[in-house]
Amino acid sequence: MIQIKKLYKKFGKVEVLKGLNLDIASGGIFAVLGPNGSGKTTLIKSILGMVIPNKGSIKINNKNVLGKYFYRDNIDYLPQIANFPNNLTVIELIGMIKNLRKKDTNDEELIDKFGLVPFLSQKLGNLSGGTRQKVNILLTFMFDSELIILDEPTTGLDPISLIHLKEIIRKEKQKGKTILITSHIMSFVEEIADEIVFLLDGKIYFKGTMVYLKEQTKQKNLEQAIAKILTDQNV
Repeated sequence: MIQIKKLYKKFGKVEVLKGLNLDIASGGIFAVLGPNGSGKTTLIKSILGMVIPNKGSIKINNKNVLGKYFYRDNIDYLPQIANFPNNLTVIELIGMIKNLRKKDTNDEELIDKFGLVPFLSQKLGNLSGGTRQKVNILLTFMFDSELIILDEPTTGLDPISLIHLKEIIRKEKQKGKTILITSHIMSFVEEIADEIVFLLDGKIYFKGTMVYLKEQTKQKNLEQAIAKILTDQNV
C-alpha cells in the first residue's frame, strides 16, 4: 500500500531521514519503533504531507502523493498530542470534524463505547487528559478509511479504554485496513502488531514479524529484542 524510496530529510544541519526505503503491504498492523531522534515522527509526518522531504518519493496505492492533498481524505490520523480548541464542547468538535470531512461516521457507537455521553456538552479545555484522549480516538476511528496512523494511542487511557482501543484496532484490521502505530509501550506493541519496523538514526534497521525479530536477536520478548539492537549499535 505504501512505497517509500530513498527518503531524505534534513532540518538545518541535522539529517533526520537518510535515504530511507520502506514498503508496507495492504492490510495488517505495523508498529514503527525507535528511540527519540530516530526519525519516526518525521517519517509519519512525511506520509501525512505535514513534512516535505528534501529527496525521495512516497506512493500510496501506486500514486505519488508528495505535494498533493487529495489522498489524505483516505487516512485517519491520531496525533500524539491533540490540540483541541478549548472553547468548543465535545459535541461541537465532533460536528465540526464531520462537516469538514463529509464522510459517513459511526460516532454514536464510539461515544457509547468510551463512555463520552456525560462529557458531550463540556468544553474541551475542562476535560482530563484521559478523556481528551478518548475524544482523540473517537475522531480518528469514526470515519472509514483504508489507512490509519496512530501516534502513541495508549497515552492516558484507563485499562477498560485500552481494551476497547485494542478491540477497535483488531476490528479495523479484519476489514483489511492498514494500520501504522508508534508507541513506547512494548507490551502493547507485542500484543497488537503483526510486523515491526525499527528505525535508528534515520535508517531502518529491522522490518519483519515479531517472531523473526526474536529469532534474530535471540531474545524472549520485544523489549529485550529492541534493547539488544540498541546495545549492538552502541546506542
